[in-house]
Amino acid sequence: MTASGSGSAGEVTTGDAGSGAGATRPGAAGLAAGTGLLIGGLIAVSFNLRGAITSLPPVYPELSATAGYSAAAESVLAALPVLCFAAFSGVAPVFARRIGDERVIGLALGLLAGGLAMRAAAPRVLLFPGTIVACSAIALMNVLLPSLVKRRKPDLAGLLIGLYLMSLTAGAVLGSAIAVPLFNAAGGGAAAVRVALGIWALPALLAAIAWLPQLRRRTIPAADDQPHRVLAMARSGLAWQVTVFMGLQSLSFYAALSWFPTMLRDHGIGAAAAGNLLALMNLGNAIAALIVPVLAQRARDQRLISAVAVIAIMIGLTGSAFGPNPTVVVFICVLGLGQGSAFSLAVFLFAARAADARAAAALSGFAQGIGYLIAVGGPLLLGLLESVTGGWTVPVGVLLAIAVGQLVSGLLAGRAITIGAPPRGST
Repeated sequence: MTASGSGSAGEVTTGDAGSGAGATRPGAAGLAAGTGLLIGGLIAVSFNLRGAITSLPPVYPELSATAGYSAAAESVLAALPVLCFAAFSGVAPVFARRIGDERVIGLALGLLAGGLAMRAAAPRVLLFPGTIVACSAIALMNVLLPSLVKRRKPDLAGLLIGLYLMSLTAGAVLGSAIAVPLFNAAGGGAAAVRVALGIWALPALLAAIAWLPQLRRRTIPAADDQPHRVLAMARSGLAWQVTVFMGLQSLSFYAALSWFPTMLRDHGIGAAAAGNLLALMNLGNAIAALIVPVLAQRARDQRLISAVAVIAIMIGLTGSAFGPNPTVVVFICVLGLGQGSAFSLAVFLFAARAADARAAAALSGFAQGIGYLIAVGGPLLLGLLESVTGGWTVPVGVLLAIAVGQLVSGLLAGRAITIGAPPRGST
């Protein structure tokens, strides 16, 4: 195969069709068609990155009643996605250097569909293995999709990453909103459990079909000493401040994502309404994620933005948990906007706090790897505290205390200073 595209230094993009001796360059129509297929595939893939996760919390009580899952099992199930993100994000670049970004994403789509089908086929036996397979596949795609965009279409990176985030959010919102109506429409029994656990295998299969044209390409990241550079970030106090901010933000988000529908139902809000409120929270995430990076780029430093984001989270948590039911919709919106602001700011800081591209890549790898390990405790802790105390006052109080830590780390990470690139070969 011969090179058929351009990438960053040290990266290779190859293709089977139209390459080789005597091959002609594609015309404008061919380039437009190729770009259109890439955009369509990207939208289809990113739609599947959250729906399989957000669709379960609204029906936890039904799953427990119908399939006999304990509160402890629900807590572990809620923590599995974040644990898989922490465990498998680091291996995505390794696989990509062997077979290429496109083929790893194609393989991950197959694993996602297979994992969801597994847990639907035998919920009592394969619920956890199937969830691990599915969420590990999502972890691979989380890492590779944004980098693939920058390598394949750097001139369209802003547009494509925006479409990627919008499609991801659409899947998250839809998963939350249709969970309870779908469960009820399926009869509410054992068959409904299978539907709730496996329905998202269908869009994963459709995305795999939409991604098939990309398998002709093979984009290979540069081979470098990236693992050593990531480890070197542990020596930087600023890197730890960014990591703690990112980790506590993820802990708070996944704790709320996993348990707030149950909390709202315990407060007398209907099952379908609780699912819709979770969808509204995710919609707030999306709105903030589109606005905050622009504001952060224009600001002299990001301390004020981090403070406003965390204060919004604290107001949203307090009002959602302790306010009267008619006002919950307002506080859920505030919570979603705060969470989305904090998440998008954390991603922005990976680049803003780094002196160059090498340092940014190392900081991103370090912060996400450690940050998701921190976040694993959120769903587990909230579920355990609710079981022990029999209510939501203590769990939400702990989330508010964690938000104070997030505020401190955000003020430190938001300072206008940078981390230099670690030297090659450093450990």
